[in-house]
Amino acid sequence: MHVLVSGGARGIGAATCRLAGARGWAVTVNYRDDAAAAEATVAAVRAAGGRAVAARGDVASEDDTVVLFDAAVAAFGPIGGVVANAGIVAPSGRLADLDAARLRRVVDVNLVGALLTAREAARRMGRSGGGAGGALVLVSSVAARLGAPGEYVAYAAAKGGVDTLAVGLAREIGPDGVRVNAVRPGIVATDIHANNGQPGRAERIGATTPLGRAAAAEEVAEAIVWLLSEAASYVSGAVIDVTGGR
Repeated sequence: MHVLVSGGARGIGAATCRLAGARGWAVTVNYRDDAAAAEATVAAVRAAGGRAVAARGDVASEDDTVVLFDAAVAAFGPIGGVVANAGIVAPSGRLADLDAARLRRVVDVNLVGALLTAREAARRMGRSGGGAGGALVLVSSVAARLGAPGEYVAYAAAKGGVDTLAVGLAREIGPDGVRVNAVRPGIVATDIHANNGQPGRAERIGATTPLGRAAAAEEVAEAIVWLLSEAASYVSGAVIDVTGGR
């Protein structure tokens, strides 16, 4: 199978790419800025037994998203699975303190980017467009359920839209042969926390979960790859928490 993973250079996206490679799949690793990290993920996929290529593109841009999908098809042929993983958070703080430009960027990447990625997935994989069907996994966040007050309310609101997208689009394109699901990670030990000025956040919040720790990115990737696979052939319209019971 050929899988496209947006935001595949680091964190959950990179872990998903590596696990897909271990399945022997071909992987298009999307990135926006960090070409070195993307190439490292490509190397890891190949080392795991898969094929991979890096493809640059900002999923908040319609033109970039179309070009990204075109590049993926040119590299490995028809796409059978898409992971809409690319996302950003605003600086931690109250909504009242965020300017409009930052709010728009959060929504553009996390929600509009997911919508554009999902649209292209529907067009490319849907049987009515000549595709063979497939699976789309949207990466949401437990913030959509908890609201992230005092930290990431704008991000949580955008991810709430992703949850709704999963439910609605599953019903819309299921008859066209495409399964749609979402995964809601909880607190995950990736570099997104340090990059936003909170290097100890994963450990601090992880300790408060019922399982007493943050997740590894690979644990979220397991759920994503399962949803992409035929093992989940009758799962569509689901929003699955990977939160350690939080």
